[in-house]
Amino acid sequence: MFKSDSYTSTHKRFDTLIMTEKGDENLLKLETLRHSAAHVMADAVKRLFPGVKLAIGPAIEDGFYYDFDYPKGFSTEDLSKIEAEMKNIIAAAIPFERREVPKKEAREIFEKMGEKYKLELIDELNSDTVTIYRHGDFVDLCRGPHVSNTRDVKAFKLLKVAGAYWRGDEKNPQLNRIYGTAFLSKKELEDYLSMLEEAAKRDHRKLGTALDLFSTMDEYGAGLILWHPKGGRIRDAIETFWKQEHYRNGYDILYTPHIGRKTLWETSGHLDFYRDSMYSPMDIDGNDYFIKPMNCPFHIMVYKSRMRSYRDLPLRWAELGTVYRYEKSGVLHGLLRVRGFTQDDAHIICTPEQIEDEIREVLRFSLFMWKSFGFTNIKAYLATRPEKAVGEPERWEKAITALKNAATAEKMDYELDQGGGAFYGPKIDLKVKDALGREWQMTTIQFDFNLPERFDMSYIGADGQKHRPFMVHRALLGSLERFFGVLVEHYAGDFPVWLAPVQATLLTITDDQIPFAKKIRNDLKASGVRAELDDRNEKLGLKIREAELQKTPYMLVIGAKEAAANLVAVRSRKKGDLGQMPVDRFIEMITKDIGDKS
Repeated sequence: MFKSDSYTSTHKRFDTLIMTEKGDENLLKLETLRHSAAHVMADAVKRLFPGVKLAIGPAIEDGFYYDFDYPKGFSTEDLSKIEAEMKNIIAAAIPFERREVPKKEAREIFEKMGEKYKLELIDELNSDTVTIYRHGDFVDLCRGPHVSNTRDVKAFKLLKVAGAYWRGDEKNPQLNRIYGTAFLSKKELEDYLSMLEEAAKRDHRKLGTALDLFSTMDEYGAGLILWHPKGGRIRDAIETFWKQEHYRNGYDILYTPHIGRKTLWETSGHLDFYRDSMYSPMDIDGNDYFIKPMNCPFHIMVYKSRMRSYRDLPLRWAELGTVYRYEKSGVLHGLLRVRGFTQDDAHIICTPEQIEDEIREVLRFSLFMWKSFGFTNIKAYLATRPEKAVGEPERWEKAITALKNAATAEKMDYELDQGGGAFYGPKIDLKVKDALGREWQMTTIQFDFNLPERFDMSYIGADGQKHRPFMVHRALLGSLERFFGVLVEHYAGDFPVWLAPVQATLLTITDDQIPFAKKIRNDLKASGVRAELDDRNEKLGLKIREAELQKTPYMLVIGAKEAAANLVAVRSRKKGDLGQMPVDRFIEMITKDIGDKS
């Protein structure tokens, strides 16, 4: 099914919402309003741009969009014209009218209008009747629901123009997509637009360039990231902390190859179920090798390198493994959607008796890590067994119980997605909210009853017999690239001291202080502080402004008085002027900031 089909999957969401508790009524009203706004927008476009063809126009999480077939295309300037025409339609208070007609009649209606995309949707419907909605002269294929009349669509805004392929397939015609949003009140709309404005300032792609953290260019390959020195420093701080905490929590670190023989991916099932996301094979000594899209088959091969006993379990194996997956060029987005990324992967292999303690421990560890990086608003989503699944029901029940008990023990709110698990096991996803209240899906704790069977994993139990272990995949941060993008936007590039790429910048007033400043810089580096020296022959005010723009936590000003007295004048980005102090005292202060993760 095409996920954005306004007549099918979008309205299944409405059907679900109708059956939810009263607390979700506002969400239903909001989706109804936004879908109605999409119809009003499509009507305005048809009025202003003769010859345009309608594709689909669903409500989405933050608003709505409509896809149009219009060869000339729309410009950003067209949005104001469309908004003005929408206001005319809204002011007219035109009622939304629902009709259920025979499929044949629906075809005749849209065939007469020349709406070829609607005809394609009608032909795919497994129903003798079709529901259409009309307001005034505008008719659309739609199950609804809608607001009573166009006047109910009051607080709206058109946001941007984009391209989209019909049904998301690059082989199909390219369409013109107009995004908009609508809210139940003007205040909510204003708040949302203010958030978008702030989000634009925090865009990790802009900050990545301004702070010289990373780059991505088509010249060497779209969706592949170059980490610059400053970005590399932050990544190293993240990886160092990640490794330290994993060792502290009983994990061992693995390192596995970037490529593997075809037979490995056949056994794992990736070539059957994941082939479209894998790159073409390379021939090595007459054998096909594939670049890895995941690390788990290699971890299993480590497990199978020798016979395991119940006394060896649990095993907690983690890896910062770089994987490569094909993504369409149209969906690539800075660090958030890439083709090559380093996954902070881990696999827990244990006995059935150990599973509940292990799940609670991995959830506790995940929460600790997120809070260490400054994220405190975290929610869990628990997905259970679907209709078609592998693995014995008893194992599923034990796994689901372990997930529920772990969430309860850690006092976590969780939302139950009944039947929403993958065919190979239930899971918990952790979603974190950033400084702007946006929710990001990050950690996944995923049971897998499929791979242990496919690879015939076993251990020798206390009874001397072979048993199948439990296996859990755990991606804590998700990937370093995507996590870093979220981190940049959460802090707006103004990282806490322990993560800042440059923690202290020394600023000389004249060249006479350069020898003293170099000594201090070396002392700072020897103490583990990431320090740089700005000894340019420029005015101090310019140097301070540039250090501020680079969001450096501390600036150490060194003039003749400071050099003579073996002091530094400390300026904190957050606290302002802290006055003169000995270098040892400053090192003690900044080292405490780093240790406290402040």
